[in-house]
Amino acid sequence: MKALTYDGPRQISYGDRPDPALPGPDGAIVRVTAAGICGSDLHIYAGHGFVAGAGYGVGHEAVGEIVEVGPYTRGFSVGDRVLVAASAGCDSCAQCRAGIVTACARHPLPVDACYGLGGALAGCQAELLAVPHAAGNLAKLPDEVSDTAAVVLTDNAPTAWYGARRARIAPGDTVVVIGLGPVGLMAVQSAFAMGAARVLGVDLLAERRKRAAELGAEPVESDDPKQAIRETLRGGADVAIEAVGADETIKLAISAVGHGGRVSVIGVSHNRAYPFHMMAAQVKDLEFHIGLCSIQYELPALLKLTAGGRLRPEAVVTHHLPMSDGSAAYRMFAERADGVGKIVLDPSK
Repeated sequence: MKALTYDGPRQISYGDRPDPALPGPDGAIVRVTAAGICGSDLHIYAGHGFVAGAGYGVGHEAVGEIVEVGPYTRGFSVGDRVLVAASAGCDSCAQCRAGIVTACARHPLPVDACYGLGGALAGCQAELLAVPHAAGNLAKLPDEVSDTAAVVLTDNAPTAWYGARRARIAPGDTVVVIGLGPVGLMAVQSAFAMGAARVLGVDLLAERRKRAAELGAEPVESDDPKQAIRETLRGGADVAIEAVGADETIKLAISAVGHGGRVSVIGVSHNRAYPFHMMAAQVKDLEFHIGLCSIQYELPALLKLTAGGRLRPEAVVTHHLPMSDGSAAYRMFAERADGVGKIVLDPSK
């Protein structure tokens, strides 16, 4: 089969890899019809991956059609159109049966449970993908949900919804979303779906602010977003969702909320010693949430909301490219060239 491989910093190659074997009697093989490039894939691309070495398949966002199932695979058949959750659970422990795969008792996150992070699970940017414990790690797609929308539902949309849900957005709340990449744009949509009265969007790139405005957000057009937010919302927001993971943006999120505000950090941070201002948080009566999303837990609601037209995940996709152009696609995404937002790859080309 053809697939994309990480060969070293800023080196992604397109070529032949062995076809996957069925990963156990309860697994499945999926023919990938669309695969996404996620912002977290850029950590690997830049040489800051989750494991040492190179030569492994990349990507953790895929939708497709089942071409083979194991004899003990329940609930799925050859020909089913499916979404592959970005992280995989064992489908047997109590946490996974409840959909909380981030707490799987058998497969610790992130390396052993996420596709394309180092070799434990092969990358999704390939023609074929082996899915272990298929009943717990696949979701059937309604006809109303396109492949383009479904790619966003593999990771970006659930992460955004998780962040909004953890922040307990309620009808009438004011919300600030910091970082308007695909996850941030889905956080804008999620906030409105939960009843937010106003959503402000913060990002350094004008193109991203424009996309957020098209989704109903009020872009913060200021070199001092902290002051602009406080002036616009008269003291601060009810909720801030941080979708970057940088120290500066987490700090901005904390400062953006008013007294009793809720901050939800869903951007991936590698900082082991963040300088959290405990006294300021205590005086503000701050709620601070941070965590990793369990895709399987969020999917049932998101599939219904997307099928019903309440969410439009496809709106965050800006480019469709052949998977054979994978190297150029990664470079474009890393350099934020050509107004790129979300890239969906076609493995058949």
